[in-house]
Amino acid sequence: MIKLKCYFLSVFFISLSVFSQEQEKPRPQGHTDQNKFRQMKDILPTPNETRTASGAPGHQYTQQQVDYTINVRLDESKNQIFGDEIITYHNNSKDYLQYLWVQLDQNMRARNSKTPDINSESFNSPFSGPQTFTKSNLKKPFDGGFNIDYVKNEDGSDLSHIINQTMMRINLPKPLAPGEVFKFSVKWNYNINDINVDGGRSGLETFPDGNNNYTIAQFYPRLCVYDNVEGWQNMQFWGRSEFALEFGDFDVKLTVPADHILEATGELQNEKEVLTKEQLKRFEQAKKSFKDPVFIVTQEEAKKAEKERSTKTKTWHFKANKVRDFAFASSRKYIWDAMAVNINGRPVMAISLYPKEGNPLWEEHSTRVVANTLEEYSKLTFDYPYNKAVSVHSERQGMEYPMICFNYGRPNPDGTYSERTKRGMIGVITHEVGHNFFPMIVNSDERQWTWMDEGLNSFVETLAELDYDPNYITGNLPKDIVRYMGGDQSYLSPIMSQGDYVYQFGPNAYTKPAAGLYMLRQTIMGTELFDYAFRTYSQRWMFKHPTPADFFRSMEDASAMDLDWFWRGWFYTTDYNDIGVKDVKRYYLTDKPTELAIETAKRNNMNLDEYKDKLVYYAEAKDGVAAKDEKKISDFKFLKDYLDGLSDAEKKDLNNAPNYFYEVTFEKPGGLVMPIIVEITYEDGTKDRKTYPAQIWRYDENEVKKVYKTEKLITSIVVDPDLETADVDTSNNTWPKQVEESDFDKFKDKVKS
Repeated sequence: MIKLKCYFLSVFFISLSVFSQEQEKPRPQGHTDQNKFRQMKDILPTPNETRTASGAPGHQYTQQQVDYTINVRLDESKNQIFGDEIITYHNNSKDYLQYLWVQLDQNMRARNSKTPDINSESFNSPFSGPQTFTKSNLKKPFDGGFNIDYVKNEDGSDLSHIINQTMMRINLPKPLAPGEVFKFSVKWNYNINDINVDGGRSGLETFPDGNNNYTIAQFYPRLCVYDNVEGWQNMQFWGRSEFALEFGDFDVKLTVPADHILEATGELQNEKEVLTKEQLKRFEQAKKSFKDPVFIVTQEEAKKAEKERSTKTKTWHFKANKVRDFAFASSRKYIWDAMAVNINGRPVMAISLYPKEGNPLWEEHSTRVVANTLEEYSKLTFDYPYNKAVSVHSERQGMEYPMICFNYGRPNPDGTYSERTKRGMIGVITHEVGHNFFPMIVNSDERQWTWMDEGLNSFVETLAELDYDPNYITGNLPKDIVRYMGGDQSYLSPIMSQGDYVYQFGPNAYTKPAAGLYMLRQTIMGTELFDYAFRTYSQRWMFKHPTPADFFRSMEDASAMDLDWFWRGWFYTTDYNDIGVKDVKRYYLTDKPTELAIETAKRNNMNLDEYKDKLVYYAEAKDGVAAKDEKKISDFKFLKDYLDGLSDAEKKDLNNAPNYFYEVTFEKPGGLVMPIIVEITYEDGTKDRKTYPAQIWRYDENEVKKVYKTEKLITSIVVDPDLETADVDTSNNTWPKQVEESDFDKFKDKVKS
């Protein structure tokens, strides 16, 4: 008993001593979960009855409807728009509304606009030509912006309102109850801006022959979105971040010079009044032509028309149901061609309007590109629901509206054009027609989240362009975003940023989201899983207002893939990807105990003599050179006898005997976690490729190891051989090292950006 007590006392004092020593050392501080694979519950909004955890609209989801009856007159002599409209607002929400907010986008160009005031100014050069100097210092500012003649109640009485820059608040006589409808009218006019002089997303282009090309949008006061996420979306329009709009029905009459050709959102209601018999006949032919466009107005007819000036007017009447906006184009210079597109058994018209200055490029490609875009987008999302899609040529525009868009791509005056001009024209038409799907139908909030329309659209655009021309250089692949992601962090913003304060808007809102989705489809998820999930999201949110969380959740819900690590890294941070080969060790088999084996035996009181001819040891081949004691499996009699003694069923479970063993250490200097794509080349020139999921980094995000057991010698190992993961530094991607550190910048310059 005494000895036992002494033993316990010893243990007790030893414990006290250890405890005392531990107390002397500062304990490490606790930390929160910073693992790259933690779930996004700290970021995404809590699901509710309006938006479910699956990413689908909830059973209490609501959205407003706004209907418009509009009359517009285009005054060509003064380049002015005169209009009046009746707006019918349907309150489908559960809320009582005290006021309505209306967008006045033209006010961005008003003389008292604050838009120029928010930009820093400097004299960038001490030298300037007379044209530049005059424009910068002597030119009067454009007299733009809406002139509101009146805002009236349905009974004709004046309706209280206040204008705050690009927003107008309509003060309701009484709160608008759920389910109620409010009707009011607005009359306005404004001066049309010259897009080549004053800039703008719409306006006019003046030709040397005195004619104008009018591509008109944001031409009427439009209701803001009221939803169950933001309430009123009434952020000011500063010129960059685009529009959030409600769906509704439009009844629009457009009065223009009688010799103009006009196209617009919606279906033409009075074609017999505005088209000649020959034009009607040709359009009927176009409805049956699924292979080649048919000219409704030929180039010769357009050239003849542009020499005349009608003093009469003609009114074109359009109706459009379930659209979020309305735009039109008008000119006497237009050549007009069209063809039919088969969208899952339903004919849709692909149409182009362009002056002779667009030829021959436009007649060769425009309508065909429109048709291809409708086909390819419909495959990946939903069948295009409208009756037409129109591409209108303008020298410097690229802008989208329901069923109609304005696109650049002009040949040289002699009709020649470069491959770059052709690609640019194909790209912009594909992109702008594609916007019919995002955001004209899948109606995200462009003012808040530019990437939800531009990025998603640029991704599908890439697939459509490659279908039109397999050799097309898209500029939206993972390799194309490398230079941006590896750039100065002071000038980078996460994708999840409101567009007005983003430094590099194009890469941030267009290329990086598109490249990320391409990577998801081709590398991370695979086409089958991705396409089903992407189609699910698109169809869930047709004619509705999705948020980023709805997209992220839908993609995971429909694919059974946890992608939180990807959304968090690619969309919420400016981290970059850099994965490389840190070390490669080759091992061989030997029957002689290695230093590691001897140390292990001592540590565990093992007598290695007892294991002679019973164990196989792994020894590192220094510098890859074979050692004298290197053996193959067949050299170990005890091992060969064991294998020969296995049953036929057991032998079926065995691979061919490997001759070489490699331990490869992969490093990740970059902040993003990504799959590791490894291509191994053997001495006989054959190759193997293996992709490890991003989850390989879940325990250690700095480095991981993999063992390769092969029948042949490995001569090279390459990480991401096809540049699939936007790796910003490929100098560490190859073993043996082929690109010196000092050559990295030169190597990066070769990657298209």
